[in-house]
Amino acid sequence: MKDFLNKIKTINSVENAIKILEESYPLNKKTNEALELCIKAHSNQFRKSGEPYVVHPILVAAITANFSQEESMVIASLLHDVVEDTDYTLEYIIEHFGADVGHIVDGLTKITEIRDSKISAKDERLIKTALTFRKMLIASTDDVRVLVVKLFDRTHNMLTLDALENKKQKRISEETLLVYAPIAHRLGMSFIKNTLEDLSFYYLYPDEYKKIDNYIKLHQAQIQQTFDNFVNNIKELINDDEIKIFSRIKHYYSIYLKTQRKGINIEEVLDLCAIRIITKEPLDCYEVLGKIHTNYKPLIARFKDYIAIAKDNGYQTIHTTVFHNTKIFEIQIRTKDMHHVAEYGVAAHWKYKNGSNSQSSLNLKWLHTLEVNNENIEEFYDDTKQDLFCEEIIVYSPKGNIFTLPRESTAYDFAYLIHTDVGNKAIDCHINTIKKPLLTQLKSGDIVAINMGENTIARCSWYDMVKTTKAKKNIRLICQNRIKQIDKLVGQNIINTIFSKYKKNILETININKLEKITTTLDHLKNIKKTILNTIKEEDGFIARIKLFNTKFKEQKFDNIIIYSNFNISSVSFDHCCHPKQGDDIVGFKENKDVIIHHKMCENAYDMMKENKDMVFVSWSDDKYYKYKMVLSLQNKKGELARLLNHLSNNEALILSIDFRRDESTHIQYCTLDMEIKNPSIEKVKKLVSRKAKVVECYSSIDAYK
Repeated sequence: MKDFLNKIKTINSVENAIKILEESYPLNKKTNEALELCIKAHSNQFRKSGEPYVVHPILVAAITANFSQEESMVIASLLHDVVEDTDYTLEYIIEHFGADVGHIVDGLTKITEIRDSKISAKDERLIKTALTFRKMLIASTDDVRVLVVKLFDRTHNMLTLDALENKKQKRISEETLLVYAPIAHRLGMSFIKNTLEDLSFYYLYPDEYKKIDNYIKLHQAQIQQTFDNFVNNIKELINDDEIKIFSRIKHYYSIYLKTQRKGINIEEVLDLCAIRIITKEPLDCYEVLGKIHTNYKPLIARFKDYIAIAKDNGYQTIHTTVFHNTKIFEIQIRTKDMHHVAEYGVAAHWKYKNGSNSQSSLNLKWLHTLEVNNENIEEFYDDTKQDLFCEEIIVYSPKGNIFTLPRESTAYDFAYLIHTDVGNKAIDCHINTIKKPLLTQLKSGDIVAINMGENTIARCSWYDMVKTTKAKKNIRLICQNRIKQIDKLVGQNIINTIFSKYKKNILETININKLEKITTTLDHLKNIKKTILNTIKEEDGFIARIKLFNTKFKEQKFDNIIIYSNFNISSVSFDHCCHPKQGDDIVGFKENKDVIIHHKMCENAYDMMKENKDMVFVSWSDDKYYKYKMVLSLQNKKGELARLLNHLSNNEALILSIDFRRDESTHIQYCTLDMEIKNPSIEKVKKLVSRKAKVVECYSSIDAYK
């Protein structure tokens, strides 16, 4: 297939394009008519390269024919730009080539129309890409063939992208990498996915592409020899001429991603090549696996059996990675049929009879899960991109039902995957029969049971802790009304607290609108306070002015918290129940001269709001704090830890966590410390701390590789 695409790339004449189409698909009367219409409709059109435009749809049809011999798809490929770019109508297409072809052409035309529509936004490129993505997914859910032909169309566009200017090359490549390649991945079309990724990579990151290309070319003989030796060992081990073994250097973009994820150079990538073993029957795959694992040490964490548990797109292969001579080798084991499905994906699954499509074992349920009713396009874009790019884990219900989730998903994500009502009313869970919190991250193979209550529970602060779009969407829906209610309660309580010395509940007698804006806008709070003051003074005159003398605002700063209040505040503390971090939405409750900070979405805070507890306006300061993690050794003296903490406090350091222990054999005291401080220099911070303790280890959180 790679040689075929390389040949496609060099073709720029109508005659050669028709020739390669005829090699790929036996033209009958109907397809010949479509070809003639295609040539006639695009007769006076030319591409940026100067070649006749009609070469493009003919070659798209040739690519389509190599993946699927389905007549409607091949004809639709020939005609996919006719309705959009010429005077021929969709009705004409339907009349001459049938409703099935018309349906595919219409879907492709709609994708183009929505992509090219005018959109007003700050970041126009992002919005266009997101809208293209959204429309393509939602409009195509009834017929996956629209997606498949669009992928082939984009593949040929990418093969001929060098004719465009640099700016357009980058824009189209970015859209391809973020939109089309992931769709090809989810449809199981790995060859198209890899092709689109490598072509996009070439235009988006030319320097990085060149580095990898130069390295591979320079070391190709050495790399190939290493893998040839290993392949020969595997051949001797299997000892079956009917089982085929291939080695290949991995795709450039996958190598680049590995260097980025691990923070390493290409020289440090241990598995530049992958080995693929093609067997006759599924049982042979396990026999081969047994021989390999018996003779080579496997990396269990990287073993996946997609034959026993196929992916949603029908992909089936055993993945394993083994050690040999200080190197690791990635091995894929599959049958010939499985290989066909892995390379061709959805095109290998769908069969069309009498113009109607029927689905085999392929599960396209994921298309519907991405159809979110969300007016925030950027948010939709982020959600769908996350769903398409993520790696997957497999978990089970207690009854043995199989569920696929993104890696790092929680039991709460699983609850929503089962049913929206299960997620809304989930209380806790059992993972492998052990009771666990709902935010426990799941691992492949876990058996998960969700325990439910009777009522819907709003967990608004969990939004960033869940992984799946469905969980995020439902948390957002539940919490939208809760947030409005919270904002109104906070605004009401802050106003009543300001005027508490004048009247217990000032808002009982004075009606104020838009109280919910108080939580985020200090100027709005000041304007409301001024309005109430003027109203009281007009009604009560001189006596009211005396009573209201103490309503003047003061800004009071405590570390990284600023409080605006007409009361003197002595201290600020964070309640243990919700642990808000810098940047979270927060609220402050006044208890005598102290202020207790809670996360805005904290359940305990919500209960206190409803009880009309005194509240003040709080916000984070603009000071930038830098996080550091340290391991310190302290002298074996009484009070050393207290002296250290006092020293850090005097230098405006905020202690986030501390773990103190003492080695009984050496009597040396150690502590692990997480802190925030305004100083960005790690050397200066180490010097500051070393005045009171020996710094064993210190690093900034931005340097820590997760």
